[in-house]
Parts: sequence; structure tokens; C-alpha cells
Amino acid sequence: MTFILWLIAVVLVIAGIVQIIRGGVLPGIVLIVVGLLVGPGGVSIFG
Repeated sequence: MTFILWLIAVVLVIAGIVQIIRGGVLPGIVLIVVGLLVGPGGVSIFG
């Protein structure tokens, strides 16, 4: 379960960085924040 949450978090953060590079600052920031919540936050809640 932890590995899946971290994998989802990594994908979300990378998608956020790509979005920021493409010019979508707000969606990029939202994706990065959600990725950080899913990764460490999700692991501490579900792990």
C-alpha cells in the first residue's frame, strides 16, 4: 500500500512540474500539493 501511494505521489509531482513548465502555474502547483499530500500524508494515514 505504501509503495502504491508513493508511486501515485511521484507521478502527480512530475505531472505538476511538467504543467508548470508548459505555463499552467496554478494547475501545476495544485498537482504538486496533492502529490505531497498523497505521498507523505497518505502513508502516515494509511500506513
